Amino acid sequence: MATETKGKIGVLIEEHFDQTEFRRFNEYFPVQGYQVEYISHLWNNPELTFGANPDTGVVEDHVTVTTEINDVAPADYKGIICIGAYATDRLRYQVSVNKGQKNQAPAVVFLRKALQIDGLKIGTICHSLWLFCADSDLIKGRKVTCAHNIICDVENAGGEVIYDGDATADLVIDGNLISAKHPGVVDEFMEVFVAEIQKQEKMQKVPVGKSSFV
Repeated sequence: MATETKGKIGVLIEEHFDQTEFRRFNEYFPVQGYQVEYISHLWNNPELTFGANPDTGVVEDHVTVTTEINDVAPADYKGIICIGAYATDRLRYQVSVNKGQKNQAPAVVFLRKALQIDGLKIGTICHSLWLFCADSDLIKGRKVTCAHNIICDVENAGGEVIYDGDATADLVIDGNLISAKHPGVVDEFMEVFVAEIQKQEKMQKVPVGKSSFV
């Protein structure tokens, strides 16, 4: 178990999150030295508890979130991940809507800010590109992969879905955006996500000159 803290990975989450991804995030990232912090809109509550998809007919995993998305900045994190399943559909909900206005759900506003930060790695997996589809400006022209269920949503929002034969690709990297197909490739996704964070950190390091005295 790694003891060095390299920073935080923020995971956007809501009810009906994917439990396979949830479990693996909690196992893998801390071992690599990264703290996992779950973020959501808490609707003026100090905390909310969300349940996973009932894959076996029973909700087996729960998470209590205390980090309000309106109170944090994307720059506070080494990377941002949108968890899969139906959580990100719920995160794009707006109480009030106006014709012609861009989606103002707190998670969508947060994602707009995150995408403007040069080098900040953002990960999506399975259904989580739904959050990007809430505003086509977030995904238009980006190369991505996703669950087969939401191909139409992603392509209609302007994303370029990458295919591998008669399926979507397992993993796609387009600049700072790393997308994965479904929970079956979560291990590869996490490994690549950490590698991309570390690659960015190396690029940002300024060489320190050394002086020698004879």
